[in-house]
Amino acid sequence: MFNLIEKAVLGMASLRILSGCIEIFAAYLMIRFNTIEKALMVNSSLAIVGPVILILTTTIGLFGIIGDISFVKIVWIFIGVCFIFIGVKS
Repeated sequence: MFNLIEKAVLGMASLRILSGCIEIFAAYLMIRFNTIEKALMVNSSLAIVGPVILILTTTIGLFGIIGDISFVKIVWIFIGVCFIFIGVKS
């Protein structure tokens, strides 16, 4: 009758909701300040939030499935996340 949400999934979804709220608040600040310089400052601060949320949600997900997958697959996931950061690094 009742489906229980796994703690890892709830944690990952909560972080994504928090990230979305931060993005919306940043858009509000950009409109509120109404200057390009301050909008760029707000946008630059969002560059910190995105990767942090990515790392945290991936970590929570990995801890959630740690008993179900092999160590080699965890290493491949970690390497994949590293490649993402290398690929977007400017």
